[in-house]
Amino acid sequence: MKFFKHQAHFASLIFVAFLLAAWPVFAQSDSGTGELKIHVSPKQAYVFVDGKAIRDGSQTIKLSADSHEVSVRNYGYIPYTEAVRISAGNTTEVPVTLQASGDKVSGPFGDIEFKGHPRAAVLLNGTTPDYFVGHVDEFDWDWIWHQRLLVKPGNYQVEVTRKGNTIWSGPVQVKAGEKVIVDLNHDGTIKTRDWAQGNTLGPRPRFEAGIASAEIPIAPVTAQLAAQSAQLGCGQSDQLNWTSANAVAVSITNLGSVMANGSRPISPTKTTTYELVAKGPGGDAMRTATVSVNPQPTVTLTWSQPEVRFHKIGDKVVQDDSATLSWTTSNANHVTISSLGSEGMSGSQTINAQPKQTNIGPVNEMVNYTLSASNACGGTTTQTAALHVVGSIDPVPPVILASVFYPTNYPTSKHSEIGLVATEKEALSEAANRFKNHEQYDNDHASLMVVGHADIRGSKEYNLKLSERRSDLVKRYLVSQGIPADKIQTCAQGKQQELSKKDVSKLQTEDPQKPEKWMTHRSAATWLAYNRRVDIIVEPTGKQSTEAYPNDASDARILWQRAQPSLHNVESAANQATTAASLHAALEH
Repeated sequence: MKFFKHQAHFASLIFVAFLLAAWPVFAQSDSGTGELKIHVSPKQAYVFVDGKAIRDGSQTIKLSADSHEVSVRNYGYIPYTEAVRISAGNTTEVPVTLQASGDKVSGPFGDIEFKGHPRAAVLLNGTTPDYFVGHVDEFDWDWIWHQRLLVKPGNYQVEVTRKGNTIWSGPVQVKAGEKVIVDLNHDGTIKTRDWAQGNTLGPRPRFEAGIASAEIPIAPVTAQLAAQSAQLGCGQSDQLNWTSANAVAVSITNLGSVMANGSRPISPTKTTTYELVAKGPGGDAMRTATVSVNPQPTVTLTWSQPEVRFHKIGDKVVQDDSATLSWTTSNANHVTISSLGSEGMSGSQTINAQPKQTNIGPVNEMVNYTLSASNACGGTTTQTAALHVVGSIDPVPPVILASVFYPTNYPTSKHSEIGLVATEKEALSEAANRFKNHEQYDNDHASLMVVGHADIRGSKEYNLKLSERRSDLVKRYLVSQGIPADKIQTCAQGKQQELSKKDVSKLQTEDPQKPEKWMTHRSAATWLAYNRRVDIIVEPTGKQSTEAYPNDASDARILWQRAQPSLHNVESAANQATTAASLHAALEH
């Protein structure tokens, strides 16, 4: 059956040859064209023109009148490449006899077989003529007559091409003792089957062909790379030597493309790893050689004292100790210190305590300063000196405020400056001191909102005016205690935001200073007393004064009573702190 197959194949070749003779390789008119008549040996050699695969064997090719790169390839032979000038209307003859090259190739092998497109070129692991291994007709049969593309086990990128067109391209994985069949007529469908013979074949010539047989074993790419010296001093030179086999492209990092075998003087200024990559149809080979350059600078880095203190309250640093950082270097031309930047070869710098911590709490951390010294040969040395920072970050002193309570109907419209009793003045003085202490540590620029209230008795308009007088009087008193007027805003609520009786009962329950019996027995009067107040709110936090009634104050009774106390009694309560007993007696009269 092989005989009939090849008879049919031969007839097909004659027909294809006739078509090629009648049709130009490149679509163009006869005007400005000539012919290239090329004779090749061995007869299976393949012709490329301008990098495009044409076909195998001796042939006549119609080309444009111009200079063309003609390449003849046959695996296992030294390739031929020449620029050929084609003249219009003339035939240029080029005889090419390739010279065999390369040792035998040993197994184990796998086999790649193709079906379809017999004249197409097969390239492995590349797309230029350098990666040509044969044409499909040399690899499409393995029964009685053997047509084999033998490869070592591995992964191959296969390119099947002709006349500038890629017929099929894709990866093919080949195992020892396995045949991979690529069906080009069906989009490169791949099938595999066992081929035990691949494990036992001995060394094979790189190209062997008969009347109806061909066998091409592809040699693996090998490479070696070595430096004459592995260790250099700054400014010394070295020699890099390399060899490769079966490669069509060789490159070395930092050197670029190089010959397959050679040597090159090098003068690295830092430790350098050179990587050689050799590529060919048989795969890739990578080798590395490292040349070390190690001229280390020397450094010293010390602190004048190992520990500094830091204290911050709110946004204000109240203690920030310092220490001196000193350094010296040798065999260096560049020095940087973390957090400082570039510095001289030797020097000193005063450093203030600057902890990384920003949250409230004790400070106890090591702040590292790292010196890095380097030289022109890439030598670097680092040294770290730690500064111990201790102390604390404290919150802004809180503004603890208590609401202010007024006697019934005070201050009056006639006596708007009277109404604050002595204990309420004391509470406001304490609030003013706390606010001023808070403000010096607070960058948020706190302010106060003074909100006046009235109990439910009286009309809406009356209570609104009354609560306005109450908030205004508190503001005036706070200003007298040293708080700027522009730091205080006032607001009158009248009786719009009453504390409910349930709210008052809850406040009394939570108050550690338990109310007097006369307050608990008269809950209605107590409820009214709780609503005759001024609340103070700290902005922008919105923290409000505690609505705790001054149960134990000496003037608590005058604040509590439902009836409006006399002006004399209120003035007396405002001017001096009397005892609860004497105040009670005065009220009885």
